[in-house]
Amino acid sequence: MTSELVVDVQPKEISIALMEDKDLVEFQKEARSLSYAVGNMYLGRVKKLMPGLNACFVDVGSGKDAFLHYLDLGPQFHSYEKYLKQVTSDRKKLYPMSKASMLPDIEKEGSISSVLKQGQEVIVQVVKEPISTKGPRLTCELSFAGRYLVLIPFNDKVSVSQKIKSSEERARLKQLLQSIKPKNFGVIVRTVAEGKRVAELDAELKVLLRHWEETINRVQRTTKPPSLVYEETSRTVAMLRDLFNPSYENIYVNDEDVFNEVRNYVALIAPERTGIVKRYTGQLPIFDNFGITKQIKSSFGRTVSYKSGAYLIIEHTEALHVVDVNSGNRSKAANGQEANALDVNLGAADELARQLRLRDMGGIIVVDFIDMTLAENRQKLYERMCQNMQKDRAKHNILPLSKFGLMQITRQRVRPAIDVTTDEDCPTCFGKGKIKPSILFTDSLESKIDYMVNKLKVKKFTLHIHPYVAAYVNQGLVSIKRKWQMKYGFGIKVIPDQSLAYLQYKFFDMHGQELDMKEELEMK
Repeated sequence: MTSELVVDVQPKEISIALMEDKDLVEFQKEARSLSYAVGNMYLGRVKKLMPGLNACFVDVGSGKDAFLHYLDLGPQFHSYEKYLKQVTSDRKKLYPMSKASMLPDIEKEGSISSVLKQGQEVIVQVVKEPISTKGPRLTCELSFAGRYLVLIPFNDKVSVSQKIKSSEERARLKQLLQSIKPKNFGVIVRTVAEGKRVAELDAELKVLLRHWEETINRVQRTTKPPSLVYEETSRTVAMLRDLFNPSYENIYVNDEDVFNEVRNYVALIAPERTGIVKRYTGQLPIFDNFGITKQIKSSFGRTVSYKSGAYLIIEHTEALHVVDVNSGNRSKAANGQEANALDVNLGAADELARQLRLRDMGGIIVVDFIDMTLAENRQKLYERMCQNMQKDRAKHNILPLSKFGLMQITRQRVRPAIDVTTDEDCPTCFGKGKIKPSILFTDSLESKIDYMVNKLKVKKFTLHIHPYVAAYVNQGLVSIKRKWQMKYGFGIKVIPDQSLAYLQYKFFDMHGQELDMKEELEMK
């Protein structure tokens, strides 16, 4: 299996697509101005104690107060609280972590009001982004994740991933980290550290320690909480950190700054593979060039077709996701209804596993498969689903089919599910239901080009239009595009863009900034 990562950087958002054998399997999209991402740390202030929930609400600057439960304070909260007071009491000289005293653990059955008080300052880390009406979920057990290691302040343990099976390798890694880690820090050794040399692990440990020092320095200088004190690496780099493996063939990026950021990170974790990071400079939108736009349009939405007319219907509610499996117009198998139901259900299990990763669906997922009478077929379907979900990084649990033919899945949810609208609003009538004659569309475009060139004095620009319209504009020896260029200059470029609706258009200047030439008033 070969994997490719494609990163589309736009002025307002970044979209990341992971392809496995040219099939889209993971898709993430976030605003470039997004705050409160998982991993970010804040110096916050306790706003309200909730003894009934044994929790509190913390002001971290979000529109909604963040939630912190007593069990998320961490066993070493007293040590961490004392060190925070020592750091904030002297704004000039930083109290060294090596001198911090480790106090006894907090009580497992204790109450939030015995540990925290209203107005108290705390360093917290986001573990779940704001979802729907809920604010961020927080923890005081701070951790700095790297590719091979996770650094945990106020802890002295070294833990090794359970996925490393060799007892000799586990002992080697544990002994190795015990010898190089500083005092008052714990370390979790991740699965990809198996077989790595001491120099590689030590180099990453120093990077993570530097992150901690920068964080605590910001805490020391902060006089008015709430304040961001540590920002998690960009989503692109975070995805690379967790996913990077030898099967990666290419990483394409269409932005110079993000390209350098990704290349520097790959040079850090795998210097011999820096060449796979490539800067995309083609004229077509990067997702169109790699066939991703079409896959997004066909894979998101309420109805998803997958095999010989069969399809899934995916509904999202506040509490759970509901998936219905339908055989559609598929003809019955020669050996009867049972075989037909099994075939449709197995195909649905394959597509559903992909959809869970693709949409990052979390919480409770209930799947209504087509009823099967044979127990061995139900078991076969359950095993197929478990096998498909092995590629999923999120924690999940799958229950066998119930008597009603329902399968229940729980999947870790740390950020809102990806919701991509595949229905297209009419770009020319703006929802009014009436448009100008489509045959006059090119005349309308020409008037806008005339206005840009002669009034705004913009000589070089690209016009993005639907591929069908682009084919019409480019047809013939003396095409419409050629006539425009002869009349208004050769700085005009026409680009087919699959993400646009049929009569939609966008103008971009030579720096890639969109020029707003839409005129909603002309439709009134």
